[in-house]
Amino acid sequence: MVNMKPIEVDETLTELVVSWRRHLHAHPELSYQEEETASFVEERLREMGLRPTRVAKTGVVALVEGAREGKTVALRADMDALPIVEETGLPFSSKRPGVMHACGHDAHTAILLGAAKLLSSNREVIRGCVKLIFQPAEEAAPRGGAPSMIEAGVLDEPRVEAILGLHVWPDLPLGEIGIKEGAMSAASDPFRIEVLGKSAHASTPHYGVDAIAICGPLLSALHSIVSRQVSPTDQAVVTVGTIQGGQRYNVLADRVEMRGTARTYDPAVRDRVERAIRSAVEGICSSMGGTGVLEYNRGYPPTVNDPFVTEVMRSLIRDLFGEEALFEVRQPALGGEDFAFYAERVKGAFMWLGCRPKEVPVEEFPTLHNGRFNPDERCLPIGVKLLANGALRLLEVLG
Repeated sequence: MVNMKPIEVDETLTELVVSWRRHLHAHPELSYQEEETASFVEERLREMGLRPTRVAKTGVVALVEGAREGKTVALRADMDALPIVEETGLPFSSKRPGVMHACGHDAHTAILLGAAKLLSSNREVIRGCVKLIFQPAEEAAPRGGAPSMIEAGVLDEPRVEAILGLHVWPDLPLGEIGIKEGAMSAASDPFRIEVLGKSAHASTPHYGVDAIAICGPLLSALHSIVSRQVSPTDQAVVTVGTIQGGQRYNVLADRVEMRGTARTYDPAVRDRVERAIRSAVEGICSSMGGTGVLEYNRGYPPTVNDPFVTEVMRSLIRDLFGEEALFEVRQPALGGEDFAFYAERVKGAFMWLGCRPKEVPVEEFPTLHNGRFNPDERCLPIGVKLLANGALRLLEVLG
């Protein structure tokens, strides 16, 4: 039966989830250093009568077994923080200088803990099992923490049929939930270019090969890839974020390093952009007497929502929160998200959870990865209700 009564988040659970989020916010940990976070998660899960298992060093997985036989779906949250100085001034600000939950992973972890408590208190309505995946190192691009969790077998024993995840989203106001089938976020591919020339005195440049001079046309060529080699109907971004080189003001640089990132949605476009970057590096450097070396790393793939799971969640959002809560995403994000690795293996849906107070204009609200980012905590019970009931709905329709 699909039209089952939803399980509700009461005030007591809401207060718990808020307190968990604040504790996590005050004690952030960087990727693969989430020891205290993992221990906190394990303690809360044990209090619910669950048996958590540590995997992939700082990851945690647990299983909520329902009263009825059925399949298994997974809920995933990321746990790591960022090397950012917090500027919120909150009473529960980071106690670790230079480390902050500036991407909302404290909220994600607290939401999944809340969903775990709600589900474990309602086992009689669960048809099958719900696997809880608390993942480290989402910020550790280009690999991220998801591949290690998958290699550790979190999608197996019992085999996961579908997976859900969410991200607090400051572009959306409180109460709205964004979703679409297809790409929700981009492939994220970092690259490094080494431009090699030949040193000479600045007064005799004809005796050398100026690596800095090579970087000028190379940078222009890289920035023209999207406008001239990618169809206007496709989308891509190529950005060079750092350029470092040179030893002294009167010496030609013999080496310059450039680092950047390419973002794409379509696999064919991803291939085309990589080829174009490689062609520009090799061609321009050699034409100016130097050598170009490209290290191109395939990072996170695009996060692609399964049409079936997406439609199930669309219907659920309407049922739980009303038509006005459903935000149909038109423009996917160009940021990377390692939930993509799970969605490559099993049917999945990733959602955006509105976390900006409605009265605050989007341009005035601190965005993700900002030292002042602080999601409206009223989004937490919405996320709990969404994930817990999403798992129940999927188990029912999967049979």
